[in-house]
Amino acid sequence: MITEPRIPDPDGFYAALLAAHEGRTEAQSADLNARLVLLLANQCADQDVLLACIRAAAAEEDPTTTNTP
Repeated sequence: MITEPRIPDPDGFYAALLAAHEGRTEAQSADLNARLVLLLANQCADQDVLLACIRAAAAEEDPTTTNTP
């Protein structure tokens, strides 16, 4: 799993992501995010990497989880 930033224009990407959510309800934004996750996962297409990313993202949202080596 690659964790260092590799997006050439992260601010531009973030702006485009926010723009895609403009005018949408919370449910519509959640649906957009789900579709985006599935499209990006399909681009990766590596099951082991995808599962590692799920674990890492889940750990990040849990403030009781410590990321010690």
